[in-house]
Amino acid sequence: MTDAKNVIDGNLEVCCTSPVTGFYRDGFCRTGGQDFGSHVVCAQVTPEFLEFTKSRGNDLSTAVPDFNFPGLKPGDRWCLCASRWQEALEAGVAPPVILSATHARALEVVSLDELKKHALTLS
Repeated sequence: MTDAKNVIDGNLEVCCTSPVTGFYRDGFCRTGGQDFGSHVVCAQVTPEFLEFTKSRGNDLSTAVPDFNFPGLKPGDRWCLCASRWQEALEAGVAPPVILSATHARALEVVSLDELKKHALTLS
């Protein structure tokens, strides 16, 4: 569906379709000229991250029916703004990331080493 690249130089994979994520709400962490937040980091949100981002004015845990947003719960995957993930990293609450679903543009804000350190490991 997309020819975008991920941070490990492969084809960008789907981040999540339930709930449907991405700036374009197609499940991919793709970006474009209208995506001023650069929603390119595919993360599995944690309670600590949800509380952190809420404290920064972006409540991702509360549903907003008018925007068809169900609200996130710990364990959900979501395309985060690269700058917010970097802020969370600096605060010690960065959620784990899915490298294959994180857009290469994330590397403009976040280092590959840090992303790899926080890569979700599937058991």
